[in-house]
Amino acid sequence: MSHDVIIVGSGAAGLSAAITLARTHKVLVLAKGELTGGSTAWAQGGIAAVLDAGDTFENHINDTMIAGAGLNRRETVEFVVENAPAAIARLEDMGVPFNKEAEVLHLTREGGHSHRRIVHVDDATGWAVQEALQNTAAAHPNITLRPHMVAIDLIVDRHAETPTGAKNVWGVYALDNETGHVETLTSRATIMASGGAGRTYLFSTAPRGATGDGIAMAWRAGARVSNMEMMQFHPTCLYNLEVKNFLITEAVRGEGGHLKLPDDAGDEAGDRFMQRFDPERMELAPRDIVARANDHEIKRLGLDYVHLDISHRDPEFVKGHFPNIYDKLIGLGINMTTGPIPVVPAQHYTCGGILIDLAGRTDLPGLYAAGESSESGLHGANRLASNSLLECFVFGDAAARDIAEHWDDLPAPPAIRPWDESRVTDSDEEVVIKQTWTEIRRFMWNYVGIVRTTKRLERAQNRINLLREEVEEYYSNFRVTQDLIELRNLIEVADLIVKSALSRKESRGLHYITDYPELADEAVDTVLVP
Repeated sequence: MSHDVIIVGSGAAGLSAAITLARTHKVLVLAKGELTGGSTAWAQGGIAAVLDAGDTFENHINDTMIAGAGLNRRETVEFVVENAPAAIARLEDMGVPFNKEAEVLHLTREGGHSHRRIVHVDDATGWAVQEALQNTAAAHPNITLRPHMVAIDLIVDRHAETPTGAKNVWGVYALDNETGHVETLTSRATIMASGGAGRTYLFSTAPRGATGDGIAMAWRAGARVSNMEMMQFHPTCLYNLEVKNFLITEAVRGEGGHLKLPDDAGDEAGDRFMQRFDPERMELAPRDIVARANDHEIKRLGLDYVHLDISHRDPEFVKGHFPNIYDKLIGLGINMTTGPIPVVPAQHYTCGGILIDLAGRTDLPGLYAAGESSESGLHGANRLASNSLLECFVFGDAAARDIAEHWDDLPAPPAIRPWDESRVTDSDEEVVIKQTWTEIRRFMWNYVGIVRTTKRLERAQNRINLLREEVEEYYSNFRVTQDLIELRNLIEVADLIVKSALSRKESRGLHYITDYPELADEAVDTVLVP
């Protein structure tokens, strides 16, 4: 099945690209599960953009560079920040109902930002954005949306009937979960917008499908990846034995929430503690600082969690600004207007990924990437709050425009060999997948988490080497399933994260290693080459 362009991922980056491309090309968008199953729909906080008269592009650029600990590429930061207002305008045109006061966009402030510049739809911005993009895409005759399609591998020269040594990417092999068969989907250009790798970790705010598929597929195809050690941990994930990945948005702290020690902290119960870690910015410090502070206090005092308390604000203000969080917590027996919320750090965002330029191009002709699967240079060593959705819109649009502009330079795919399903059988040992999946996520959390040591990283590497052999043997002998495809990608991404972490001999941003606690004189990207 041939299409002009194939996009892997149906979130903000993928749908933004599809909508731009559909003006001139026929586009196929693949979603691993439901179309709404990616991270976009989960986003609570909002989108950063300079829209206030007292704010400037330079302020937003500086805030982004400071949060990224200097590892950002300035030209990328400038490109994204300067294109942010236009991105917001496009979303408004699609019907995103951003909060307004007296017909003016309401702007909130989040950690690391020097000004109020976060546009939002209550505390469920991502869902509103996903709905608007999806409705726009579904209504366009040039866009085909296919849910339940699990991409397995990119189609490259070795898959051609007659290989020529070309480095082009010509689409993907994908498992149709509804039929159980693998389809050969070809195109002149492919955009990887498959999201991050949060599920590599035991505790994560990411959705179930965030298994680093796009990063792993691009790496296997021959693309470079960069800064995979820069894994962001959100400071405030709800601590609850039933609900494992409910995020308490940054905006709660932006609107005055305090971090405090809980009742079982002895004489320190009820005390605020951020003054010991960042006395000037306190709770509004960048996420890496706040996450390490929470992690430090939990470990120092043997706690299960710390408290996030906004109960000192007017109850109607809290309910009005955070209606979805309020309702969710009430259902769990927590009233955030009268008492604190128990929170813990959790993996939240993959700052590294497939290395791209300002047009979203990777090393491989015909392969583009955008959003959390990519490393554009925007985030550096730590993503500034609410820059993630923004990156999706800007780079999704940029990749689409570059494909349209250089369409004649992209060769049509050659004859491609179909997926061989005759060589494998169904497995009767699915427990192997579950066991290995759990083991990876647990040792990644314990050994490659918020605070790292060389010894723990080496232990993780040893486990990866052993498990990789088991996974590859299983993959070679049994029919592919979604769980097996994801497991294969998880082990690949875990390996990339650990190798990157071992190669950085300093502590910068999200990568804090006790063996090298100081900052190096120069900020240098960690680039891995296949």
